[in-house]
Amino acid sequence: MAFADLLEQVGSTGRFQVLHVTLLCLPILMMASHNLLQNFVASVPPHHCRAPKNSSLSHLEPQVALLLTVPLDPQGRPSKCQRYSSPRWHLLADNDTSGEAGGAVASTPDYPGTELQGCVEGWEYNMTEMTSTIISEWDLVCDLRSFKQMGQTIYMGGVLVGALFFGGLSDRFGRRFLLLVSNLLMAVSGTCAAFSSSFSLFCLFRFGCGMALSGLVLNSFSLIVEWIPTRVRTVVGTGSGYCYTMGQLILAGMAYFIRDWRWLTLAVSLPFYVSFLYAWWFKESARWLVLNGKSEQAAQNLRSVARINGRRAEGDKINVEMLQESMKKEVSCSQGAHSALDLLRTPTMRTITVCLSAVWFSTSFAYYGLSMDLQKFGVSIYLIQVIFGAVDIPAKVVVTVAMSMIGRRPSQCGSLILAGITILINLLVPYDMQTLRTSLAVIGKGCLAASFNCCYLYSGELYPTVIRQNGMGWVSMMARLGAMVAPMVLLLGEALVWLPGLIYGGIPILAGGFALFLPETLATPLPDTIQDVEERGKGKKSSSALPKKEELVLKDANNSLLKEAV
Repeated sequence: MAFADLLEQVGSTGRFQVLHVTLLCLPILMMASHNLLQNFVASVPPHHCRAPKNSSLSHLEPQVALLLTVPLDPQGRPSKCQRYSSPRWHLLADNDTSGEAGGAVASTPDYPGTELQGCVEGWEYNMTEMTSTIISEWDLVCDLRSFKQMGQTIYMGGVLVGALFFGGLSDRFGRRFLLLVSNLLMAVSGTCAAFSSSFSLFCLFRFGCGMALSGLVLNSFSLIVEWIPTRVRTVVGTGSGYCYTMGQLILAGMAYFIRDWRWLTLAVSLPFYVSFLYAWWFKESARWLVLNGKSEQAAQNLRSVARINGRRAEGDKINVEMLQESMKKEVSCSQGAHSALDLLRTPTMRTITVCLSAVWFSTSFAYYGLSMDLQKFGVSIYLIQVIFGAVDIPAKVVVTVAMSMIGRRPSQCGSLILAGITILINLLVPYDMQTLRTSLAVIGKGCLAASFNCCYLYSGELYPTVIRQNGMGWVSMMARLGAMVAPMVLLLGEALVWLPGLIYGGIPILAGGFALFLPETLATPLPDTIQDVEERGKGKKSSSALPKKEELVLKDANNSLLKEAV
């Protein structure tokens, strides 16, 4: 009897599985809130230098005082980073102060006090979008404006480190224990970030949130797929993906009603205290327990699941010997001698690994490059967040149909190249045509979401069973690296405004070219060994071709692994 048969015996889609999957998916709703939180807590409000402390200015209207102390930039707006060393009182000589001030900025360089200086007394902020942000809290503008992007890069660095840290520990200490640790780390780090007294502490705790997010994703999905049957894994994996999409909409709603960055950070972190408490109810994976020599505990867990599903009699029949017999194949596979070096050892594996690295890096790089700079579209950041989140729903449906109809490779290439083209076209659209600019950005974001959806399925089908986990771990790391680099590219806009857009658009097109060298996997058997991959790369029929029914079952199972790993 195989382990899948044991799971059917205790009830594979009963009350336990419904409750188990639901509770594991609830925290996924809040994961998008942490990934994209920077859009709101670090939004840059309109600002200008604070006027000098001069009692003579106090009796003037604020707009008049502003014209006397702050020069105008080329767009006719108050300069963000400079002010006059002293008020330009000569402008008051004319009764029509505002009319004269407009033309006096460039025509009065010789008056005393027209020398420019930095904002030595701080800044004034127009807090209409948010009542408080980390930008206004710690004056992260002008010379410190790069700190905004650095904060998001540090968070994504935490996601990368967390994947390496929790990925290894979960195989040693179990999924349930690491899930508990991840929930508590997310809750505590988020709470501490909300009450940080400095930007350095804020970044430190956000790094902790990033680590916790990786632990939650990896261990939640492992617990989900290891307690449900193969036939429903694709449906459940897709559903968990849509939970992340819904989380983007939830974030927009929360940010709209909670305009203070500290309270918003706290609001998206507190639910993880609740998930930490109910996570004690989860059952450790019976598969993991058997593979780690804890067959008695695995048998107890299966009997407990049987009772919850109303199959006590069937559960009582399960014993340690039955479990060990059912897991013989898994135990032998786990003791194989393969390593991550096998990803590059042979020609076809090298091609697959290099091309998939480019695809995953570029998808994540452009996705977060678009998603983390909402203010540039000139519309409400709350509205654009809702639109960006909602577009993922039809995009994932369309690419799923395309992958089944025209194949994986054309879908992957097309989504990347179309995303890059829309981003590049946006560079040519005048800034005042906001509707067109936003529409093109939304199409690009949808194409990148479709590319992500295609990546998960395609990668699982390209890597052979013996090193599939190593392969998925590598490409996931490349995706996180892309997410780390994306915010820093925005800094190049200080030198050339169009340069970030050119990079965000050019890299997906280049990666689409790399994807052309990947083998097509539509209606082909899953490769089990590296030899199968090499034979497929040479156009030969795989020696491990499976019967159609068995092939579809295994493909369904393996392609669901790490569905939410990024």
